[in-house]
Amino acid sequence: MTKGITRQFKPTFWPTVFSLIVIVLALCLGTWQIFRQEWKKDQILLRTERATAAPFSFVERFPGEVADPKADEFLKVWVEGEFQHDKELYLGARSLDRQLGLQVVTPFTMTDGREILINRGFVLSEFKDPSMRKEAQITGQVRIEGLLRVDGWKGYEFVRPENDPQKNFWFYVDIEAMDNAVDLNSVVQSVYMDAGPAVNPGGYPLGGQTRIELVNNHMTYIITWYSMALILAVIYFIFHYRPVEKTEDE
Repeated sequence: MTKGITRQFKPTFWPTVFSLIVIVLALCLGTWQIFRQEWKKDQILLRTERATAAPFSFVERFPGEVADPKADEFLKVWVEGEFQHDKELYLGARSLDRQLGLQVVTPFTMTDGREILINRGFVLSEFKDPSMRKEAQITGQVRIEGLLRVDGWKGYEFVRPENDPQKNFWFYVDIEAMDNAVDLNSVVQSVYMDAGPAVNPGGYPLGGQTRIELVNNHMTYIITWYSMALILAVIYFIFHYRPVEKTEDE
């Protein structure tokens, strides 16, 4: 009788349970990233198409509130009327080209008497005071082009910061709260506008701050999660493919 060494796949309980959970989780996360990637591509295409289209009159297209704001977000529109510069609102914690600053949101009275909030764009922190950018405090009737936006926090709800109306410091646009803070008469509640890239007198605010080209690095995450699942599966197999003694009769 002789003894030899051979290998057999003999899985054990807890390593199997742990490996299955992690492998399934990694596969689910990789698949979720595929869906995220497709959503991001669709968003970039939609924003690009709408931002490059010919603008239309907001007053003519929407004589009342926008019925489906999310469906009409990023549409390119124009409005005519006058700014209410004495009621400026400030979106804080903004940056542009690694420079800290804020974005200026100004109520705009349209020709039909309604008001709409317009994000005029970015200014450096030292230009927050309107007296530092007097040229841009345009008076009289003007025409402004921009993209429709829906208000609200765009990130994860559990990390949403609180706006501070008392200090006129806003992390995100909240039309109702901003309306209450500056006491507007008939503001459009469903949407606001991001001003286009047209240059303002004096340079500031810098318009055209809508994010059109979104960061799309989901392929990296897809490869990472699927690779983790594959690597763990290989490690699991090697770990359980063990040498065993085999006895044979001579």
